Amino acid sequence: MAQIDESTLTKGQLRKLNALRNSVGNEVGERAFAEWLALQATAKGKPDGNAATIVDTLWPMVERGALSIPRGGYLIRRGRGRIIVEPAKL
Repeated sequence: MAQIDESTLTKGQLRKLNALRNSVGNEVGERAFAEWLALQATAKGKPDGNAATIVDTLWPMVERGALSIPRGGYLIRRGRGRIIVEPAKL
């Protein structure tokens, strides 16, 4: 089994690795961490569902010319029972 290069891990990943080593032993902990790390690498490719919904809703209006999105974009946030859209402040 290949050793885990600890210099490339983030602080949170190091904490998880050390916690696994302490709880179940070095060999089993490193194997479990390697499996968890492989799952994390595949999970990063999932798109944000909320962003996809916003794009699907607004893109037809952009194509019709009914909506223009200026450089810098907009900030979209939730309000009390409504959605607040304001120009992004750079």
